[in-house]
Amino acid sequence: MTLDVNALDSISATLSELTDRITQLLQASDDDEDALAELREVERQLQASTRRLAKIVRRVSSL
Repeated sequence: MTLDVNALDSISATLSELTDRITQLLQASDDDEDALAELREVERQLQASTRRLAKIVRRVSSL
């Protein structure tokens, strides 16, 4: 099965936008510190996932 580079690139962009939205929420919030700590972890995981997906897109694009 061939991976669809355009679909992967679109997913990568969507993931990046989602991460940006969470970052904005964190910057604008001063709510419950426990909830913010968990949201920061979600942000960190999304950032890592974005990097991994970008790496896959680069690899597949070069084939």
